[in-house]
Order: sequence, then C-alpha cells, then structure tokens
Amino acid sequence: MDLPVMPPVKPMLAKPAKKIPPGMQYEAKWDGFRAIVFRDGDEIEIGSRTGKSLVRYLPELVAALKANLPERCVVDGEIVIVRNGRLDFDAITERIHPAASRVKLLAETTPSSFVAFDLLALGDDSLVDTPLTERRAALEKALAKAAPPIHLAPATTDEKVAEGWFEQYEGAGLDGVIAKPLDSLYRQNERLMTKVKHERTADVVLAGFRWHKSGPVVGSLLLGINDAEGRLQHVGVCAAFSMKRREELVEELEPLRMESVEGHPWADWANEEAHESARLPGAPSRWSGQKDLSWVPLRPERVLEVAYDHMENGQRFRHTAQWRRWRPDRTPESCTFEQLEEPLSYDLGEVLGGSAAGQG
Repeated sequence: MDLPVMPPVKPMLAKPAKKIPPGMQYEAKWDGFRAIVFRDGDEIEIGSRTGKSLVRYLPELVAALKANLPERCVVDGEIVIVRNGRLDFDAITERIHPAASRVKLLAETTPSSFVAFDLLALGDDSLVDTPLTERRAALEKALAKAAPPIHLAPATTDEKVAEGWFEQYEGAGLDGVIAKPLDSLYRQNERLMTKVKHERTADVVLAGFRWHKSGPVVGSLLLGINDAEGRLQHVGVCAAFSMKRREELVEELEPLRMESVEGHPWADWANEEAHESARLPGAPSRWSGQKDLSWVPLRPERVLEVAYDHMENGQRFRHTAQWRRWRPDRTPESCTFEQLEEPLSYDLGEVLGGSAAGQG
C-alpha cells in the first residue's frame, strides 16, 4: 500500500456542547465504530479509532469498499449495522469475534455498512490541509455512484435543518449532531469539531459499586431499574467523580454494604448462564479482556438521579451515566422503565435517502 496518507491515522475528534453552533457544516452523529478506510487498488485497510485493524472481522464490508470507493483513497467514516430501520450498536460490537467461523456467520446474518463523511486523500493527493468545504465537495464527487452498503453521510449548512435532524434522527438510533467549521483542516486526534448530544435524566437504584483501579476508593456505581415483573435489571454505571468524592463515597456507602451477594437481586452475576436471562453486572465481554469485573454488593435501598443520552435497545444506558443527585424522596420500587422517554421512531432509510431501508 502506497498512499499520500498512510495508516495508522487517528481520527479528528469533537468537543461537547449543549447547543448547535451557528455557521458550520452539520451532520448526524452516527452510533457505530469510527473507522478510517485506506484503499490502494485491491488493498484495503480499515483502521479503528485506536489504530487496530478491523479487516478480518468485516469481510463483507471489504468487498463492498472495493466495489464502491475510488481506486486510491483514504476515507473517514463510521461502520454501522442497520436492523429494523435503526442503528444497532450491540450488533456491531458482536462482530469483533476471534473465531473465523463466527466472523463468517455474522457477515451473513448481520452485515455491516459504512457511512463516509470525510476524505483525507484521493489518488496521489493528500487533502488533510484542504478546507472542509473542498474535502466535502471532493467526497460527494468520489461517492456519486456508491451503492449500499456504502453511503455518503448527509450534510447541510442550514442550522434549522440541523435542528430538525437533532430531533428526528434519534428515532433511527443516531445520537446527536456534529458541527464542523467550514474552513477546518483535517487534524488527527484534535477536537476541532463540536458534538451536540441528547441528554435525559432517570431515577435509578444504587445496587453496588466497583473499586477504583488506583486504590481503595469507589470507581463506579452500579445502577439498576425495575422491569415490569419487578426484577432489578442492571442498566449501566456512573463513574465520573473527583478523587475526593470517590473517597467520600466509600464512607457514605458503608452502611449499605452486604457481606456477600447472597440475597441480592444480582446474586447470580458470576454465573455466565444467568446473563442470558437477566441483565447483570460483570457480563462476559471480549472488550473487557482480563479486566476485573467483580463488585461490592449494596442493599438496593437508595435512589439517585443520573443523566444519560439514550438507551441501547431500551435496556441499558448506551454510555456511562452522569451523576446528578441523590433522590431520598423516591423509593427503589418506583424506579421502573416506564419513566424513560422513548424517541419517536424514524426509519434510517429516510436519513440516507432510502438507500438503507430494508437492510438487516
């Protein structure tokens, strides 16, 4: 492979904001695996955000990229899986599997797509020092004849249109809007873009915690919500605390600590088979590797309010929740899934001009 921009490349990043900024190019914020694709003739490399190659896990996408991308190019985009008109992040995480037989099966049953939104090189020319407006024009021309599962990400400079996308696209599984300065150059690993994401709050039951990797202070709080049958389901963690607050939490939670998981709603957490029928902390994961997923059980008696962006498949927080406050006025039994706001359904095919409809 011999391209003007060579792997590994760290993608340009975005800093968070609460409102959509004016005077920029706007795109939907895709919920998948960020990837830089390199093509030089028959050679394809797909680099993850960390630089890890994803080629072996996505054979069907490699073939599609060869069929749809220019002969020599470097493209920034997102790998996604579409099921029932929505993005399915759980499905894309399952694609990273060590067994070749499993990779082959998943390539057939949950095929991936690639949404392109920036062009770093074309032919013998590097475009990293070219303004965004020119890169976008070149990308649109390069992908003018692309067909599913390769897509060109919709973009606009109309702030009102972007506001409409922010409200509508969430129903298709997207999680916000990205704003890019029109004259911005492509700079690896720099937060030159802006991301505006949805934020909601929920009252959740505190049911345990994990120790911090640095020592005997609280690392993360384990959160639960009751399902329709009254079973406490693990929905995620809250982990962003100052070191002082982590120390305070150890003392604050001491009266709730249990000597063992016996009698706790998540007593079966160490039983791998139990994870198939219930959502418990410490589920086996290829991403966690050798990470210690043990936890300290707490009597599930306290309620706290957290902020979150959206739920993955209506079952768990897609990202780490953010602490807001204790809720002594709420009972654990009152924390149910009914409190969660559901975005209106919106078919992803509408986002991509109908080209994604029916996939998955």
